[in-house]
Amino acid sequence: MEKIRVDIEGLTSFITKEEMNGLQKKVDNIHKKVHLNVYKKVHSIAGGDFLGWVELPIYQNAEELKLINLISQAVLSSDSYLVVIGIGGSYLGAKAAIELFKHPYQESKVIFLGYNTSSEYLSQTLEFLADKNFYLNVISKSGTTLEPALAFRAVKELMIKKYGSDYASRVIATTDKKRGSLFNEAINLGYKRLVVEDNIGGRYSVLTGVGLLPMACSGIEIEELLRGAKDAWDDLSLSNINSNFAYKYAVSRYLLYKQKKTTEILVNYDSSLNYISEWAKQLFCESEGKEHKGILVTSVSYTTDLHSLGQYVQDGKRNIFETTIYFEEDLRDIKVVSLDHSYDGLDELAGLSFKYITNQARLGVLKAHLEGGVPNIVIQIPKKNPYYLGYLFYFLEKACMMSAYLLGVNPFNQPGVESYKKEMFALLGLKK
Repeated sequence: MEKIRVDIEGLTSFITKEEMNGLQKKVDNIHKKVHLNVYKKVHSIAGGDFLGWVELPIYQNAEELKLINLISQAVLSSDSYLVVIGIGGSYLGAKAAIELFKHPYQESKVIFLGYNTSSEYLSQTLEFLADKNFYLNVISKSGTTLEPALAFRAVKELMIKKYGSDYASRVIATTDKKRGSLFNEAINLGYKRLVVEDNIGGRYSVLTGVGLLPMACSGIEIEELLRGAKDAWDDLSLSNINSNFAYKYAVSRYLLYKQKKTTEILVNYDSSLNYISEWAKQLFCESEGKEHKGILVTSVSYTTDLHSLGQYVQDGKRNIFETTIYFEEDLRDIKVVSLDHSYDGLDELAGLSFKYITNQARLGVLKAHLEGGVPNIVIQIPKKNPYYLGYLFYFLEKACMMSAYLLGVNPFNQPGVESYKKEMFALLGLKK
């Protein structure tokens, strides 16, 4: 099976092999501490209590997977919708997977709520659901996070009106194993339950029931996704920078950061990848952005954004670098047609595939941006399928962990998020 690869040829004018290799001992030390914590429970690194995701690909809960499959079969066979309520890592991974594979003009049967406080969006969604059959998956460790908790109240009210006392049989709570308000409600009212383990934070939870249930309910083969993650676990189990592409990516980012390249632009040439970028932005920014450190991660979709943000990338402030994520093989491709009645001067392109044209555009952009002083990293994925998505999820999680530790910050806390919550609750008159 081909592997995801990281191409750093676009860094040769910015980073030397000696600089890369000079960080090997530091990477070795971090890797050793992480895996001592995971396997021998030696707490020798910041955030060590939240490393449960590291071994997820090899220790999946068989009973929970069975429950996920049973629930997804019930949803799919009844032609029902699944409403997923969650914020941040509780919805972005599943949303990214679904957007990657769904047809752009086919309605998704998975609806996401609770990731903002927009009354317009919530009321429109409730109107849409009023005459539809649906199940509800509420995702929260505590059950008290404001945005999902408020959405849950609104949808639950609708469910009680539609289904009466039977509504509880349609609710799945993805929450803590033994504590919290959502856990208590699920126990008391008889909701089906999926577990968010204490040692797995939200932004690292995509390979748990948090991400797997919504994906399964959209028809994604989660067994293939988990197989890809398992192979990524195998491939990324050693610390050598030259063979561990996740660490190669992390070290490249760190060395660029040391050169004041403080903004990373995630680039795609396929709009179905837009939410992969959104998931990665949350993963990296919430993991690294602490103590006035960290790389600001943003995203673009080329060639569309070349006609707007492309000007800044080419000629603007030189504190940026780009990371392009692309699939080497598309699921579909078409060719440029030959037309007699055409005046665009592009007849010479007739017979060429759009994939080929896009690839030439990608190479041309990379060359132009390099000449403009923008370093480039390329993450190459052989095919667009669940196997490689699972591989990509785990690859980016491992890269993010290493990147944060190289910066000297804890990848698994989010003190800045807690600060905004404190101020918001105070203004609302809530005691939290």
